[in-house]
Amino acid sequence: MLIKPSTAIRTDYNKISKLAHERAEPIYITKNGEGDLVVMSIDAFEVREEMYRLKVRMAIAEQQRLSGAKTYSIDDAEKMLRGIIDEKEV
Repeated sequence: MLIKPSTAIRTDYNKISKLAHERAEPIYITKNGEGDLVVMSIDAFEVREEMYRLKVRMAIAEQQRLSGAKTYSIDDAEKMLRGIIDEKEV
C-alpha cells in the first residue's frame, strides 16, 4: 500500500503520476495525517472497474442459479455454440 501526504501532489505531481503508472495500484493521499483521497492511473482504474463488473455479473448468475434458474453443462453449452456456428456457416 502506498501512502503519500497531500503535499506530494502539490510539490511533485510528476513523481506521483509516474509512481501510479509504474505500480498500477492506488496511492492513498493523506491530509493532516488522515486519509483523504486515492489516486491511481486510468489504466489501473479501468482494470479494477472491469473486475468489479465481472464480479457483479458472477454474483447475479450465482444468485439466479441458487434461485433455480436453468443451468447448462459445459457439453450442453458447447453443443449450443456449435449449432450457432454451423448455422452461420451455411
